[in-house]
Amino acid sequence: MNKKIIIIVAILIVIAICISFFMLLNNKEQNKEENNQSQYENQNDNTLNKSKVLVLYFSATGNTEKIAKYIKNAINSDIVEIIPKDEYTSEDLDYNKDCRANKEQNDENARPEIKNTINVKNYDTIFLGYPIWWGTNPKIILTLLDTYDLSGKTVIPFCTSGGSGIEKSESDLKDYNSNINWKSGKGFYSSTKESEVDNWISELNIN
Repeated sequence: MNKKIIIIVAILIVIAICISFFMLLNNKEQNKEENNQSQYENQNDNTLNKSKVLVLYFSATGNTEKIAKYIKNAINSDIVEIIPKDEYTSEDLDYNKDCRANKEQNDENARPEIKNTINVKNYDTIFLGYPIWWGTNPKIILTLLDTYDLSGKTVIPFCTSGGSGIEKSESDLKDYNSNINWKSGKGFYSSTKESEVDNWISELNIN
């Protein structure tokens, strides 16, 4: 009788050990699947969170173009120039005369045409560059905002000037289209070095 009891107990112990072993294997497989799923989800999240960045600029004399290229180099982004249908000559920019630029800046309805087609749909973040004319952005920038839907996109303005800051143009642009996610921008000069632009970009944490 005692032998039978011992045998039964031994069998129960073996069964319990087997059950525990299989449960342990099952938990390991389940944890592995959960970890794999978590990694997959994280990879998808990272893909969704990576913004495609575009440097978009208008430059009449080359100063803004220089800064735009510095930014492009710093973040390894795409870059596109806003090209006016009627390009600006030196006479158009002679502010001491009744030049074209003066007339446009004094005309609330002036919207100089843009020659090239610009793809903005594929980008989440746009650096928007321009020179300062009469203390604010050139009217061709308003043409851009009228032509292309930037609603919901993050737009970071940058400008070049001989002395005026970027503040008024930032305010004017925000008032003109409040559906854009405007971020604080930066003003530069023709003498700005690439290292200064790099420092600004590093502060923005653009990936």
